[in-house]
Amino acid sequence: MENAYINIHQEIIDACKAGDRSAQFRIYKLYYKAMYNTSLRIVNDTMEAEDVMQDAFLQAFQRIDSYTGQGSFGSWLKRIVTNKSLDAIRKRKVQVSIEDEKLDFPDIAEENREEEIQLQVTEVKAAIAELPEEYCLIVTLYLIEEYTHEEISEMLGISNNLSRTRLVRAKQKIQHILKEKKLRSSFNYN
Repeated sequence: MENAYINIHQEIIDACKAGDRSAQFRIYKLYYKAMYNTSLRIVNDTMEAEDVMQDAFLQAFQRIDSYTGQGSFGSWLKRIVTNKSLDAIRKRKVQVSIEDEKLDFPDIAEENREEEIQLQVTEVKAAIAELPEEYCLIVTLYLIEEYTHEEISEMLGISNNLSRTRLVRAKQKIQHILKEKKLRSSFNYN
């Protein structure tokens, strides 16, 4: 018994496979916002995210016959967008190996970890944006895009352990950035 995913847009997808341009436009209209946001979270540049999204849709329509229906069409398309976004980052600059850098992470006392800090979403996003690119990618792919460490390691060409380590260090760095900003703002108001 085959357990294929039942896609609510299967009729439109089949029309795309037949080369129907109006069906392609309907698919684009259904998914472009989500795919743009996915790319934007990874490349962190509006113009580049738009380009990546357009390229991803072109590739998707060229390879739509490879969509087997084993998962949702949106997940299949999101994987293409994510890979295109990662390719754009690789082209943008040569990645610096984080292992070669000396990073100073403060010891965070156990009682500080238990403190609940109320933060606005914009503050957290700003802290993520301050991370080194290798950390920012892991946080985005793992926490926001919900990829597993296995998928991330495959996409980035790193080990599972390195993916996990970077996530832990990124969380520590985010926590440090947010606490530092909180301290600065308390000094500014007093």
